[in-house]
Amino acid sequence: MIPTTNLHQRLLSGLAGAAALALAVAAAQPAAACSNRGDLDPRYCDDNHDLVADTPTDKSQWLDPDTLIFSYTPVEDPSVYENVFTEFMDYLAQKTGKKVRWYGADSYAAQVEAMRSGRLHVAGISTGPTVFAVNLAGYVPIAIMGKADGRFGYKLQLITHKDSDIKAVADMKGRKIAHVTPSSNSGNQAPRALFTAMGVTPDKDYEVTYSGKHDNSIMGVANKDYDAAPVASSVLDRMADKGVVNKADLRIIWESKNFPTTSYGFAHNLAPDLQAKIKDAFLTFDWKGTALQKEFGKQADKFIPITFEDHWSDIRTIQKTNGVTYSDESLKGLKVKKKKK
Repeated sequence: MIPTTNLHQRLLSGLAGAAALALAVAAAQPAAACSNRGDLDPRYCDDNHDLVADTPTDKSQWLDPDTLIFSYTPVEDPSVYENVFTEFMDYLAQKTGKKVRWYGADSYAAQVEAMRSGRLHVAGISTGPTVFAVNLAGYVPIAIMGKADGRFGYKLQLITHKDSDIKAVADMKGRKIAHVTPSSNSGNQAPRALFTAMGVTPDKDYEVTYSGKHDNSIMGVANKDYDAAPVASSVLDRMADKGVVNKADLRIIWESKNFPTTSYGFAHNLAPDLQAKIKDAFLTFDWKGTALQKEFGKQADKFIPITFEDHWSDIRTIQKTNGVTYSDESLKGLKVKKKKK
């Protein structure tokens, strides 16, 4: 005969296990009442058709953490950018009444995964990966860096070494060209769509090697490790301003029209009041005399409001042209690192 205490413990254990299983199953199920999702992961809903995840209607699903985790896109050295954003993070803390901590992501995928799991609340996410973050992590972009007159953006620039005999896009045929990562807009998605339209198909007409970051591509061309590379003009400008690379060693073969820069936003399931305070922090932050002004002042002097539906229209078109899908499998492509030589 089983002792009463042991029986009681077994019953409690069984009930706890069943409850945990029920919660896990419920979490895995998409919300029942959802009229539209578009490209969003099944865990999100877009009933208002603005292409980003709606804030949950169930208040119990809202996040209102004591500490907000902030991250900037992993371009160049993450530790450097922690100092650049210190004053903004202090202002964000002041406006929200929360503590704000830095998360130095080492890849685009790490940012997306952190937001999807609830470990990242506010972020600056690069142009191409923004679409992945919106669809796979419930990210809501609300601002970008720009000028007071509304100007913003950067260009895809195809660069080669000054000594190279590559003079035009067609000259890349048969060469080794550095792309950044599969999800990068200027470093991969836009080149695949635009170069193909110009008669040069990546992977077919030239060898693609992924460098992992824009600065890796730029330095690789400067050091003649790569024959050429499509990169973001904004990154090249910052590296040149810092003296990391000498523009005189490079030649710009071709450049695109302007694309939107890194987006800034938050997780869709933050409490609405907190979302409003975060948006207000971005749009009222004064750049004058800050590290942000010193770092980005030539390209921008404030955060300006945007919407994913309008400002990311061309980026979505480019990715659709390239057959991009938004899935756990495609997310793995954001983890590409620089190949060892």
